Amino acid sequence: MDLAAARARFAELRAAATVSPADLDEVWAALPTVRPEEILGAWRGDDFATGHPVHELLGASQWHGKRFDSVLEAHPLICRGEDGELFSNKELGKGLASLWSVEFRGESTATMVYDGQAIFDHFKQVDDRTLMGIMNGKGVLVDGQHYYFLLERD
Repeated sequence: MDLAAARARFAELRAAATVSPADLDEVWAALPTVRPEEILGAWRGDDFATGHPVHELLGASQWHGKRFDSVLEAHPLICRGEDGELFSNKELGKGLASLWSVEFRGESTATMVYDGQAIFDHFKQVDDRTLMGIMNGKGVLVDGQHYYFLLERD
């Protein structure tokens, strides 16, 4: 699959009522890697309808997205409070995180490493404003499946 086909398939999967992790893996494989310093800033999050339980957890927390202030200060869970204001949910995320280049599936790409738990969010670039993410780590895999999400520049 070339990059144009991967971008088109990404859009289809994003709009789908249910999504197969195998289809997401095929798109992931065709996307270019990204460096940590290229993704600094605020991002709005969404996910793919794979049935992964993290979807329910993030929905209940009013997850808005992620914010990368620097490579050493990342906020994995920006949520919307009852007052409507955005805040960094350090309790749910068990602290902050940092950005590193980490090898995943044979490629080195920007990865958010959580400070307080064994979780890694790997990122690849869909386009200038969109990232595809795969959450990886202890307790995140369900029946061997990762949690798949996306970020758009906020």
